[in-house]
Amino acid sequence: MTNQKMVIPDAKSGIPIAFPVAMPDSALFPLNGNRFPLKKLLKKLGPNANGARINALLDSMRASSPTRRPSDPEDHASWNFHHPSALMMFEEIEAAAMGKQIVVFLDYDGTLSPIVEDPDRAFITSEMREAVRDVAKLFPSAIVSGRCRAKVYDFVQLSELYYAGSHGMDIKGPSKGHKSQKRGNQTVLCQPARAFLPIIDEVYKALIEQVKHIPGAKVENNKFCLSVHYRCVEEKKWVELADQVKLVIKDYSQLRVTHGRKVFEIRPTIKWDKGNAVEFLLESLGFDESSDVFPIYIGDDRTDEDGFRVLRERDQGLGILVSKGPKETNASYTLQEPMEVMQFLRRLVEWKKVPLFRH
Repeated sequence: MTNQKMVIPDAKSGIPIAFPVAMPDSALFPLNGNRFPLKKLLKKLGPNANGARINALLDSMRASSPTRRPSDPEDHASWNFHHPSALMMFEEIEAAAMGKQIVVFLDYDGTLSPIVEDPDRAFITSEMREAVRDVAKLFPSAIVSGRCRAKVYDFVQLSELYYAGSHGMDIKGPSKGHKSQKRGNQTVLCQPARAFLPIIDEVYKALIEQVKHIPGAKVENNKFCLSVHYRCVEEKKWVELADQVKLVIKDYSQLRVTHGRKVFEIRPTIKWDKGNAVEFLLESLGFDESSDVFPIYIGDDRTDEDGFRVLRERDQGLGILVSKGPKETNASYTLQEPMEVMQFLRRLVEWKKVPLFRH
């Protein structure tokens, strides 16, 4: 079986939603970015169509909780073989990066901070902040998050970093090199979805009203995108929540819905994601045409796959997935949790400093 992401319009609303679907390898077919012809499928399914829609939706929402299903030990071992620990294989990473300029890209939730029930309390530890600060002193570093850029900055509070919020649709960086700068002195680098701000604000207000009767549902305004969290929603209410979200945005063709870890992401339909943010930042830093750059992207979410994919396509650097269990990924290595991310960052700093002391 292979997990495939299919972007299909919902049977009732026609809103495009990305579903991960388990399919036998023999049944795979090229999607080429086109929407799957759901109406034809539903016609074939006949009376079971609505049940199939609900089951597909529930499977998709459950899949965003990786701890739900224990993996087969044999599959886990195979996955670990192909995606080894970045800590255990650090010397291999060190050898690949030797003589090249490392650029570090970090997701926030689930990477620098643990996943928590209340997204407003996803605080970074002082030890992690210090590790990130030390990395930023030695390498150009950026945090690439689905969160509002200002909120991520409030969590991290390191002005020497680049911040790419709203899945990379709101990018700011230090105005002078990588020295510490006051927040007010940071320069706006990129806001490709600025024209969507009025629509985002309108839909935000509508969503708050539409889902307020569902206990545990939380709508977060990330400025250039919205998040509807269902981590604290009972599973029996998940389909109802999804239907309410689709009801709100069905008249907004400029928006699309995707899935994160127990969250619906509502974003503008423009072709811009974390992968585009990585490319933009590399170009802004002067490494677009360089063969001597080694980007490292660390993240735990499906949206981070866009960053991993870009590095694979460039054949530069590597992606590191933060996960305790097997997942379909474009990353080359893994780390199990934020604590291991911190250990990896510290080793990166130690490795960089050793040659300096030798000279």
